[in-house]
Amino acid sequence: MDRSARAFWLHAPGRGEIRDVSLPEPAEGEVLVKALWSGVSRGTETLVFRGGVPHSQYETMRAPFQEGDFPGPVKYGYLSVGVVEEGPKHLLGRTVFCLYPHQTRYVVPASAVTPLPAGVPAERAVLAGTVETAVNALWDAAPLIGDRIAVIGGGMVGCSVAALLARFPGVRLQLVDADPARAEVAAALGAEFASPAEARGECDLVVHASATEQGLARALELLRPEGTVLELSWYGDRRVTLPLGEAFHSRRLSVRSSQVGTVSPARASRTYAERLALALELLADPALDALITGESAFEELPEIMPRLASGEIPALCHRIRYSG
Repeated sequence: MDRSARAFWLHAPGRGEIRDVSLPEPAEGEVLVKALWSGVSRGTETLVFRGGVPHSQYETMRAPFQEGDFPGPVKYGYLSVGVVEEGPKHLLGRTVFCLYPHQTRYVVPASAVTPLPAGVPAERAVLAGTVETAVNALWDAAPLIGDRIAVIGGGMVGCSVAALLARFPGVRLQLVDADPARAEVAAALGAEFASPAEARGECDLVVHASATEQGLARALELLRPEGTVLELSWYGDRRVTLPLGEAFHSRRLSVRSSQVGTVSPARASRTYAERLALALELLADPALDALITGESAFEELPEIMPRLASGEIPALCHRIRYSG
């Protein structure tokens, strides 16, 4: 069996490279996975590529199978789909999702891979990590039937949240973004689209995922009295100013955070594995293909990542294709 592999590393902020890797023999309880696809998260992963992880968050931001340390050299990523080539019989030949960086083959514990449900194609399964974030966010937010909801920020996370909220009965849902091109994505997901200036107010819940001060301030403006902003943005090393004067207190508004690193306290009985399995089941919906906005070969990653990080390539999830 082939024990060689190639991996994408961030050599230093803004500069990536592909390195050769020698894989160990899988031990009992481990699997050897051959990568088929991986995904580049337009938010967190490009922030890592730019060197924007604050020193205080180096440990918190570590990916499950990260090698190296921030700001670099570091091997980072968490959206990999592949086929099990060696391992326990019940997994052999199965297509699986794993929170692994961009690498052609890798060895991990069998418990670290989740088989794809029937009806979920490998090409779409690279979205599992982001849909898992959306699941956790909605466990935190606990939206109700008939709620008036806005999702501000039509990036990968915001669109995933909107896609799940579009399934709630009776909700008034808007996806709000400054980029009018996001209207097409919103329509594919079953959500109404609005620019920030045109967004409807009196919301029971606003999910904020734009990672901008302006977006967070607008989220507060759209709330009804005693409404809640669920903050999903991660700002890295940037400081954010929030207008908490004026009517913030008299209207009794709330801002709360959600973070995928822990299972929502509202679902404390659920495990990480159960949350990921649910995210994969939700990916049976072909509407979520709208979140994949580009594709490149693995060998192109050193040239593609700087263009994704700079915004030269506008993307939600950029999919990486493996061959051989």
